[in-house]
Amino acid sequence: MIWRSLRRNEGGISSTSRKDQLKLKNQTFSYSEIHNITNGFETMIGKGGFGEVYLGTLQSGERVAVKKLSLSSKQGYKEFKSEAKFLTLVHHRNVVSFVGYCDEGDAKALIYEYLSKGNLQEHLSEKSSSVLGWKERVQIALDAASGLDYLHNGCKPPIIHRDLKGSNILLDENMRAKISDFGLSRTFANDSDTHVLTNYPGGTPGYLDPEFHSSGTLNKRSDVYSFGVILLELITGQAAIRGTPEKPSHIHTWVKQKLEGGDIKAIVDPRLEGNYHVASAWKFLEIAMSCLPDIAIQRPDISHVTSELKDCLHLEASLQRTVSNNRDSFLMDSVLIDFSESDICPNPR
Repeated sequence: MIWRSLRRNEGGISSTSRKDQLKLKNQTFSYSEIHNITNGFETMIGKGGFGEVYLGTLQSGERVAVKKLSLSSKQGYKEFKSEAKFLTLVHHRNVVSFVGYCDEGDAKALIYEYLSKGNLQEHLSEKSSSVLGWKERVQIALDAASGLDYLHNGCKPPIIHRDLKGSNILLDENMRAKISDFGLSRTFANDSDTHVLTNYPGGTPGYLDPEFHSSGTLNKRSDVYSFGVILLELITGQAAIRGTPEKPSHIHTWVKQKLEGGDIKAIVDPRLEGNYHVASAWKFLEIAMSCLPDIAIQRPDISHVTSELKDCLHLEASLQRTVSNNRDSFLMDSVLIDFSESDICPNPR
């Protein structure tokens, strides 16, 4: 493949001068190396506004994901540099790990750890061949909240993701979640800042904070709104934008309408077939709705959301143990009854 120099046009990329090239401490890869790592870009595992994502294997045998910036990408070199910069700064079990990058002329690529179970959006899709269990969903929510809590409260200065959505939450072989895609992320100028202003809203329709969308005012609670939408997707199995292109409907509106009936079963994903505990489902829904007021200041900090999700997971686990213990007790009683009514008895010792 020959990488050609193109003139910069709106939304695209062009050849980058030496002084503009990334200078990061992480491992750098040449175009030849990423070509070899991906076996000539043989296996594409994803595609988005940035470009294509390919499966690769390092010399160590470690599998990686290689995200290659397309020359026609809607995201340009600025977003490429932004994502690479943020990935070098963040280190958390619930944030995708950065392996390195390629910045060679028009050849731009980011290399991450490979997460074999894809993204959350794929698993919630009606096309998915398997259904996420309720406890799995709560754990995924907690993992993502923990990652976001780290970005907001564990990084100095804090990092705002700006584009949280199901496709940016990746899952490993154990179905544990990690936040990815930092191309639109921003930091506060200093730790005391509460907001910054931007001329470009960014983000994805359906997940955008209404206050940010209307005023351009960005703060940590903009991410909390997006996270609340993800929580609704997890509990309902519905997409953020429902209906038809002619008559779209937001998932938040749909849930509020269903809540008027007071029946949690009308809201929870029917594919779960009732395999959840009503108390934990209600708590999960309450957490989601608390993230979604139109006014940002009315939303909780993500640290509070994380704490509430931990309680929700513990509640679900304790209810499962209670049911299991009751079932075991019932089975034992049945066995005792069967023995008392049977001619077969244990031999006396």
